[in-house]
Amino acid sequence: MTSINELHQQIKSKQRSALEITEEYLKTIEKLEPQIKSFLCVTKDLALETAKKVDEKVARGEEITSLEGIPIAIKDNMSTKGIPTTCASKILENFIPSYESTVTQKLRDQGAVILGKTNLDEFAMGSSTENSGYQVTANPWDITRVPGGSSGGSAAAVAANECVVSLGSDTGGSIRQPASLCGVVGLKPTYGLVSRFGLVAYASSLDQIGPFAYTVEDTAILLQAIAGYDSKDSTSLKVEIPDYTKLFTTDLKGLRVGIIQETFGEGLDNVVAESVNQGIKELEKLGAQVTEISCPRFRYGLPIYYIIAPSEASANLARYDGVKYGIRNEADNLLKMYTSTRSQGFGAEVKRRIMLGTYALSAGYYDAYYLKAQKVRTLIKEDFDNAFADVDVLISPTAPTTAFKAGEKTDDPLSMYLSDLMTIPVNLAGLPGMSIPCGFDNQNLPIGMQLISNVLREDVLFKVGYAYQQATNWHTKRPNLTS
Repeated sequence: MTSINELHQQIKSKQRSALEITEEYLKTIEKLEPQIKSFLCVTKDLALETAKKVDEKVARGEEITSLEGIPIAIKDNMSTKGIPTTCASKILENFIPSYESTVTQKLRDQGAVILGKTNLDEFAMGSSTENSGYQVTANPWDITRVPGGSSGGSAAAVAANECVVSLGSDTGGSIRQPASLCGVVGLKPTYGLVSRFGLVAYASSLDQIGPFAYTVEDTAILLQAIAGYDSKDSTSLKVEIPDYTKLFTTDLKGLRVGIIQETFGEGLDNVVAESVNQGIKELEKLGAQVTEISCPRFRYGLPIYYIIAPSEASANLARYDGVKYGIRNEADNLLKMYTSTRSQGFGAEVKRRIMLGTYALSAGYYDAYYLKAQKVRTLIKEDFDNAFADVDVLISPTAPTTAFKAGEKTDDPLSMYLSDLMTIPVNLAGLPGMSIPCGFDNQNLPIGMQLISNVLREDVLFKVGYAYQQATNWHTKRPNLTS
């Protein structure tokens, strides 16, 4: 696996051309896709065309950005003009947007080579990428297991070296949980730091776009490229963006680390707990001051999420009615057309969440469920605020287990929902969180450690994550893949 900086220097010095690098990654995709199934759409012509333009620029002696010529993959719930955007749903089969999302436009403007669109749980609803309407993505470490979700395609593509970095979206852990299961770094930024314009909405108050990479350094470079205010997004934060790539250090002396007590206990695999504890000891060796912190309302995150997120989804997904875009099932009246189109177009999990959300928002239940959930959400945020008065960064396992077998939890939605137990409260509070590889179980499956910092303190996550990766070699491990 080659880093962004290494590839940048190779292109800049003409040691390798952007075209050669792009062709190499396209060959890897062609070789591995039959078993991994990370991509729903490979944009070969666009990638080669972009790479050629980068090489022409280098030949003219012009400066290139750090992302120019770098192969990247995009989760297929971000609008890409002229390129299919399906959200892995049959209801958007063959849908080609007429506009570009802000994040992908930024990447195009900076010369990044977009290799294609990656698979996900339909409309980002799921924790295993088994809810896709088109295919099930495999975990590169063990193709009989899931890569996590909903951004499983983006995580697996990085883990399998089908791209250098990728973008995913995180509503309740959909970047961090697959990053943990696939042994890569995944960052969910502060809510509002990255524009959501062009991101197909699941739960608007929770969704956030973020990067996947093998190293914390590459994660920082990609966040640098996509962060910033966007007038087209009413939730976008108008704040100054620091240079994340100049904040790295290997000295954590004086850094205050808090271990969230509530994340260690029943339901957590012993080997996961052991690996995370070893990771914490490593941070202590680097100078960090470690203490235990209680976030008593942390455990309410899961039930609160499954009221708020489906409620917002039931409103957001009402637009898929067969009238404006997507598939349409013709019928002899409007109501039959609506019901027939949505019945055929949506998968089982999407229907389940729409029903849950519609019920929670219905007359007589709004106060009892949705309003009460929002009040508890505020209390969860208060717990984090209290914790950050005493520490700089919080630590927990990212996921309670390593990757599970495909099909193991498909008939048990509640068990599947527990996969996001550790990550959901971070979204409810709008905080940044990052998963970094911290070990493997006895079946050689990756384990992730979650770092959480206060609002707009991504710099702390990069500082801690970079120091940890310099002191360990978990991020250098690669799955053994054969065609």
